[in-house]
Amino acid sequence: MHETNKASNGIAAHAQAPSSAYVPPFQLTEGQPRPFAANGGVSYMAFDRDGDAGTAAATAAALAQVAEGEGQALIDSIENAPPGPIETKWGTGFRTYEECLAHIRERGIVAPEGGVALPLRYTVHEEPMYSIVSSNAFWRAPGREAEAVRNYERGHGRRCLYFPQVLRDARRMEDYYPGLPPGSPECMDKLGVALAHCESECGNFYDAHEVERVFYPEIEKLLLAFFPDATDALVYNHDVFDKDYQGDRREDQDNKIPGVNAGYANLVHNDLNDNSGRVRCRELLTRNLRNFGREQRYTEAQAAAKMSRRFMSINLAKPMETVGQFPFVLCAWPSFADQPYITNYRIYDDRVGETTRFTFRPEHEWYWFPQQKSTEVSMLKCYDSVTDGSVSRWSFHTACVDPTAPEDAPCRKNVVVRSFVFF
Repeated sequence: MHETNKASNGIAAHAQAPSSAYVPPFQLTEGQPRPFAANGGVSYMAFDRDGDAGTAAATAAALAQVAEGEGQALIDSIENAPPGPIETKWGTGFRTYEECLAHIRERGIVAPEGGVALPLRYTVHEEPMYSIVSSNAFWRAPGREAEAVRNYERGHGRRCLYFPQVLRDARRMEDYYPGLPPGSPECMDKLGVALAHCESECGNFYDAHEVERVFYPEIEKLLLAFFPDATDALVYNHDVFDKDYQGDRREDQDNKIPGVNAGYANLVHNDLNDNSGRVRCRELLTRNLRNFGREQRYTEAQAAAKMSRRFMSINLAKPMETVGQFPFVLCAWPSFADQPYITNYRIYDDRVGETTRFTFRPEHEWYWFPQQKSTEVSMLKCYDSVTDGSVSRWSFHTACVDPTAPEDAPCRKNVVVRSFVFF
């Protein structure tokens, strides 16, 4: 048994005082294997102590994993391997983007019209992962443990490799799925990705309060029009991405200012999973926790009733100008529906978020919107409460380098909003 699971199971073995914490039932899509996760996949909310949402248990498990050293051993095996490609059980990987791109060109890997063949970055570590967020009080008491955790987290990227993939043009979706236009709820149901249209009246996407006042309601209206059966849509936060931004980038959560991101998430991942889709929704509805949008004050009973029906989480990305470089790319659900995900635990002072990562498979079905326009909104599903396999549960996504773009192509400037849609 992995030491992380030993640590978590040891915590679980102790008698627990009754807790009012919401613990979601662990769910898997029909036919999907169990994930690489701590606690057998059960949420850390199950280890709540005096309202800490399981953060103490998660921190203990993180420290146990750091002390074990398996992650560093994997890094050493990658960095000490002979020069050139690295053979993995999933396929041939590469340490650098340039090596993988040269492999693609040497092998003559080509994409269909409108598509592109390029390297994408995947983890090669099939173990649960931990990160302690920068706002956590853990970092205010520096010491050996803090330094060890910092080094461990810096190593996450070193446990990744680049693999060759083909991206299809999402605007040509009907070439691959006749009768399935990308701008339809049916496309979202089947693939977990879609394309919408928005002509926003928001004049300044760097002004967080204007984005909340103007853009959030626009996107909620868009979602209700896109999903005719939906009864309610809630946009609850956003991020801005602009590598070249010269203004103040600082994040201020207390004043609902997300800051401006200088980097792009160059790693295959998804923002939610079976647990966090429900936990995040519940804490928004009942506690209004870290909600930048309309205030939510549901009782526990009202939230349970609302969540007893279908609901989903959708991320929407809108460029401020035509995307030149670092496009946002999405993977379609059917191509990884039977693949176990890898849980990444994000430890806050008051909650443990769960995101997911994935290892490479050559059959992953990737899409992009080349030179995405400012009126085009790419949509990706992060969670769906329907588990019977009849619809997509989520997509996964990453940023990438576009090898077809000119050297002076402007980097992507866009706003990404996160939402829940209720039926």
